[in-house]
This record gives sequence, structure tokens and C-alpha cells, in this order.
Amino acid sequence: MFRVLDRADPPVKWVRLSSKGRLGCHLEEELGSAPEFLCTTVPMGGCYPDYVSEELRRTLVAEEATSAFVIHKGDKRIFYAPAIPADTKMANGHAGAWSSWMENCDASFVDGTFWSDDELIKIGRSKKTARQIGHVPLSGPGGMLEQYPKNIKGRKILIHINNTNPILDEDSPQHRAVLDAGFEMAYDGMELEL
Repeated sequence: MFRVLDRADPPVKWVRLSSKGRLGCHLEEELGSAPEFLCTTVPMGGCYPDYVSEELRRTLVAEEATSAFVIHKGDKRIFYAPAIPADTKMANGHAGAWSSWMENCDASFVDGTFWSDDELIKIGRSKKTARQIGHVPLSGPGGMLEQYPKNIKGRKILIHINNTNPILDEDSPQHRAVLDAGFEMAYDGMELEL
């Protein structure tokens, strides 16, 4: 993936994000103009992906292995978390600190990668569970549907849905369970107006 991005025209600009602060962003580069929106980094913890070498991991901060983002424009906010690590659950059974960010957002795009913890093991695609890969599954004890904050007023949209996830089958009970829990599923070309 990185080699493809290196060949992009215009070139991809890599920016190192701090876990403590905001980044002003422009949709089009205009020198001296005020940022069109702000992006706040939310460190999520978890584990670094397998492609991050051991040598590089030793130089990185563990709490920043997974990041989410809050995108602000005026009084509108979007929470974006394509991976929510399994270890973000607090002892009292509620979602981790990331949930407080969602409470004030107009929409939350969150990890819907796997339905069950053993999804990839069952079909022989991996020997690791969803949690070992770095994703809290949607179902089961401590799953996203159980621990997702109930008082969220904004839209809840699942993203990063793996092609093995049965919620993609519109006739499945898993699909119905997600809809009944108040979630939407992102789709190609989806547009959102806040």
C-alpha cells in the first residue's frame, strides 16, 4: 500500500500527528488561509499492526498504537475510529475514554470489522481472534454492541467492515441486530450532511 501511495500524483504528504493536540486542515491548499476544519487525535492504545517492525515499535509510544480522530468544523463534530482495540473496555463494563468524545459528536464512524471474536478462525483465514488482531468484535461479551454508550445522540455508522462479517448479508440475524441497536452500515459512495 505504501509503495502505491509513494507513486501518487500529486505526491502524498505525510504528516506526523501528535496524540496531544489539533491539526488545522485545508481541503485545498491556500497559503495563509485559516484552516477549514480541525482534527484532534484521540489515542486509543491497543497494539501496532503486524507490519510495524519490532525495531520501530521500540521507538513508538504504546498508547498511540491505534488512533481515532475528532474532526471539527464550526459546531459540527465527527468521531472517526476504524479500529477500536479490545483493551479499551473499562472495568465497570462501559466503553473506554473514547466514548466521552462520541457523546458530543454529530456522527460517529466506528469499527465494525468483525461480528465475532473467532470469525477468521472459524473460516480458516487466521489463527488469531479479532481481539488479537486489534479489533473489538461487534457481538459477544464486551463486544461493541454491548459496550457502546447508550446515550449517544449522533448517528452511529459502522466502517471498516470485513468481507467475512455476516452483517453484510441483509437477510441475516446479525444484520438485523446491528440495525436494532441503532447502527447504520457505511457503503461505497455514502454521503453525510450535518
